[in-house]
Amino acid sequence: MSEGISVVLESSENGTDLSQDDIGTIEEIPEETILSRQTSINLVPFIGQRFVSQEAAYEFYCSFAKQCGFSIRRHRTRGKDGVGRGVTRRDFTCHRGGYPQNKPSDDGKMQRNRKSSRCGCQAYLRIVKRADFDVPEWRVTGFSNIHNHELLKANEVRLLPAYCTISPDDKSRICMYAKAGMSVRQMLRLMELEKGIKLGCLPFTEIDVRNLLQSFRNVDRDIDAIDLIAMCKRLKDENHNFKYEFKIDSNNRLEHIAWSYSSSIQSYEAFGDAVVFDTTHRIDAYDMLLGIWLGVDNNGMACFFSCTLLRDENMHSFSWALRAFLGFMKGKAPQTLLTDHNMWLKEAIAVEMPETKHAFCIWHILSKFSDWFSILLGSQYDEWKAEFHRLYNLELVEEFEEGWRQMVDKYGLHVNKHIISLYSLRTFWALPFLRRYFFAGLTSTCQSESINAFIQRFLSAQSQLDCLVEQVADVVDFNDRAGAKQKMQRKLQKMSLKTGSPIESHAATILTPYALSKLQDELVLAPQYASFLVDEGCFQVRHHTQTDGGCKVLWVPCQEHISCSCHLFEFSGILCRHVLRVMSINNCFHIPDQYLPARWRGNSLSSVNHFRGTTNRDQSERIQYLESMVSTLIMESIETDERLDAACEQVSMALSRIKTLPRPAPVVNDMAYTYPSDSLILPEVEDTDGIIHGYTIANPHDSMAFGKPKERMARDGTDLSRKRRQFSGPLCGQYGHDGSDCSLMAGDNLSADALGYL
Repeated sequence: MSEGISVVLESSENGTDLSQDDIGTIEEIPEETILSRQTSINLVPFIGQRFVSQEAAYEFYCSFAKQCGFSIRRHRTRGKDGVGRGVTRRDFTCHRGGYPQNKPSDDGKMQRNRKSSRCGCQAYLRIVKRADFDVPEWRVTGFSNIHNHELLKANEVRLLPAYCTISPDDKSRICMYAKAGMSVRQMLRLMELEKGIKLGCLPFTEIDVRNLLQSFRNVDRDIDAIDLIAMCKRLKDENHNFKYEFKIDSNNRLEHIAWSYSSSIQSYEAFGDAVVFDTTHRIDAYDMLLGIWLGVDNNGMACFFSCTLLRDENMHSFSWALRAFLGFMKGKAPQTLLTDHNMWLKEAIAVEMPETKHAFCIWHILSKFSDWFSILLGSQYDEWKAEFHRLYNLELVEEFEEGWRQMVDKYGLHVNKHIISLYSLRTFWALPFLRRYFFAGLTSTCQSESINAFIQRFLSAQSQLDCLVEQVADVVDFNDRAGAKQKMQRKLQKMSLKTGSPIESHAATILTPYALSKLQDELVLAPQYASFLVDEGCFQVRHHTQTDGGCKVLWVPCQEHISCSCHLFEFSGILCRHVLRVMSINNCFHIPDQYLPARWRGNSLSSVNHFRGTTNRDQSERIQYLESMVSTLIMESIETDERLDAACEQVSMALSRIKTLPRPAPVVNDMAYTYPSDSLILPEVEDTDGIIHGYTIANPHDSMAFGKPKERMARDGTDLSRKRRQFSGPLCGQYGHDGSDCSLMAGDNLSADALGYL
């Protein structure tokens, strides 16, 4: 049993006292402990320590545990991803914490009593999610290093399963060595020499390398590449609006592929002004980069545009992906494009989309700050980070330039390579340089988390390529249905006005609830600002607590033109509090039409025109559109008795006409349409006490969990389940015939014989 390893600290999540369940006994730390003998002072967790993410805290605690002689595992959480505020607390415990439990098997019998290393160890680390400067971070609120077991020595702890991991770089090298024909032992010895470590001291063993190579061999890349192309061709035949493109290299291997669904192209036509291109994920089993094109619709929900798989990460590959995307979208480039901090991608965008404003996602930059600056700045790190956020959120470029110089002087960062790089690229990430461009709120932390949650729902490191296409289709279809349900619920709810202003009432009849809520946030704050006429049509607006400064508002009533130096409207499409204040004091009771952008209006997606111009639409999409029209009809009809009578009359006539149309001939095992909503939603009614209730009649067997639907369906409802056919000789592996007769091979100049090892 470990002696004297007793560090128990607790801090309340909100400053209040903790419950008895969460409080440990604070004991004195003996002079000679495992901490003082083995760990660096920078690796000891402490109350109030901050991390940018759960993963960063896990890695830090994992490093601490490795030096102490144990490993850790993830334990309890508070909250759930995708629900409410998400996960707000996370506990990490010693790998020997808790006790083993025998669980009954499917047949009701108890499992055999296997040996377990768990012995009820109480060591743990607790982190809680906080949001400072509108950027979430995780703080340590509880830490205990009391163990009831012996800790391992340095040469023993590395053999724990948690530390026998292979980094992505090492995986790439092992894959390269395997292609060169090296044995596993040769690989290990070469990597030991490269890293300059002793024999047998790699963080993984020979068994780990053999297991990794076996996982690669389990993936038949030749067959899966053919299956992927065949799947795309099949979807194209079923729906001519489905788009895909692929490239074969000089060795007839699949190099790149990209695809987009018909509904995604339709969404891009309405909401393709601001786009995110996420390239931070990989499909490890195929060693391919996964790129995902996303945006945000008029209800603030993430919408999918396209997906691409790239063999290499360089400017040539990114240029191909950009050209393929433009081809899908009829050459229409987005106004603004957010990406991660990638120089190759930056150069490719400058060539392929010269008119698009390219910006880096601040989330990816902030995630590197702990590694870059925490040790360098020490106790000044939090103060410097707060100053950085202040500069990032400034409105004027001049203020940013002056503030940056002062910050560099104050903290002595003149020669720091990261500071020099950030400043040279400031026009790609600092808001003072981006406010003149429309980003639809994509730069906010909330939208970044929403998009990341959307991506995580179909990512799987071991996914087969054609299964990935199915997974993306399932998630996009599920997201569309969930979005349609939420939109219907919002339409049937009474609009809540916060100020009673005529401007608010006017906007409520045009904007979606999401856009209206953003405008209401500005309307609520507008009365706190004072407005001063400094020239004809020019106003100085500042907070009532300020004595100078503020924003400059230009207003020309005869032309209905108004602008503000804060550029909030140009940046988000929502009028700022300064403009609303000037309009209010000058007796302007409605917002000019040009300041209610079409992309934030309730009818921004002109579905009628799209459906009239398309003869081969997916059945599920057409029924979803019909459902949307019915919900709108109900909302508009219940306003007055006259409207309700007219609606009933017209619907009755339409129903009578539909009944006269011929029915389809019955087909055995014909697939029926699954109603897109998981529940039947009835309009709100008011009871005798004046309380409004919303009633939902739900199917108790349905679930809205963010998992994969029970059946894999394409966007038109066709079953995409696939059984791989066995073949021998020069067959394509998909249709069971000779490669020379294969329509797929003939159409795309691809043969099974010529397709090399991917």
